[in-house]
Amino acid sequence: MLRGRTQRFVKHFEQILRRVSQSCLNGSSSLFSTGIEGFEEHVVLSRRLQRSGRKPLVTSINELKHRARLQRKVRQEVREIVLKPPDNGMLVKGLIPVAHEVYAARKELHDCVRVTLKSIPIHVCSGLCCRLCEEVSIGDSPHQIRTCDVAGSLPTKAHYWVPGGIEHILPVIDSFHLLDRLGRAVSHEERLRVDRIPAIVELCVQAGVDIVEYPTKRRDYPVYNIAGKLIDFERKFSRDYSSGIDVEPHGFWLRKKDIEHADSMSVLADNDLQGIALQGMNAWEKMRSGALKLMQKYAVQTCGYCPEVQVGPKGHRVRMCHAYKHQMRAGQHAWQEATIDDLVPPVYVWHVPEPKHNGGQLLVHDLKRYYGKLPAALELFVLAGATVGEVYGRIMRADVVVPEPDEEKLVV
Repeated sequence: MLRGRTQRFVKHFEQILRRVSQSCLNGSSSLFSTGIEGFEEHVVLSRRLQRSGRKPLVTSINELKHRARLQRKVRQEVREIVLKPPDNGMLVKGLIPVAHEVYAARKELHDCVRVTLKSIPIHVCSGLCCRLCEEVSIGDSPHQIRTCDVAGSLPTKAHYWVPGGIEHILPVIDSFHLLDRLGRAVSHEERLRVDRIPAIVELCVQAGVDIVEYPTKRRDYPVYNIAGKLIDFERKFSRDYSSGIDVEPHGFWLRKKDIEHADSMSVLADNDLQGIALQGMNAWEKMRSGALKLMQKYAVQTCGYCPEVQVGPKGHRVRMCHAYKHQMRAGQHAWQEATIDDLVPPVYVWHVPEPKHNGGQLLVHDLKRYYGKLPAALELFVLAGATVGEVYGRIMRADVVVPEPDEEKLVV
């Protein structure tokens, strides 16, 4: 163990010397930069929003006002506004394969997590007084970092651990399924008559994935925009739509069994645990990167105060927001542009570059400033034998050597 720690320190020291020598040759004045070749500066994750806090805007408020003024000026002129896919109701042909890849990667990721959880347990803090803390720990023994700050928690802020499941690693964010993404928004009276499916699945459906249980309108001719109003000359559904059954806008209580999911589980069972972890790591990257490409063309809205997400050019009108000052909005959501973390929220857990030792006492509260973080799904695959990419090097603190508990006072 000491030999491995020494080798890591020597490797980092050589990288620092190499960087200093390169700076001297280039005539740079910043010889003692904290960055190391191969590692970027450590990034501190943003804290959980306060009760009165709002999510940061993707687009600045000044840019949003500028766009609104331009749109208002264009609507005053009675002329046709040329729309491009997907704003005119047509699919972006170049993103149809991406949508299928994201949909397949999501199913593959869930299958890999389910198989890996049979060998590596997870723990979740349930808090006290039935109030969830949402802290997750991966491994046989949960960490001892005291960060439980929910109402009614212990004065020591120690966590109360209970066994967790896949829903704590990969939380599902639902969205209303739209038969027509350019149609009117879902009203409050229709909230129980419209399906709610995972938001990333709804994004794939709107981008070109056809699912029998969730039919959607595919247009043969584009929609026209005249003086700010959309004009559609097609019927409710196109003529070539043939599903064999009548189109039902609801029916989530009669969900069919997913046969493909059962087949993929049997295929994964034949692989070793490390191979499944590597497969799940690749599926995570494909799903996130592909969803980010889709969101650049297909709009996704989120509430600025709660986790609600609606895939489409505008949000719904269901009054179910219970966040800060929801009474002032009559329960309606404060819609804004969503990010990839709103669509696929990563649950961050504590991470150390070395495996646990000393009887599982490595993740202690006194040394938490030396620990990094990783999404819970990736941490699960790392413990199963996979190797995480360099993309997460800024948050996992791979350039930090964690001292022993008795060495912490010697660190300068």
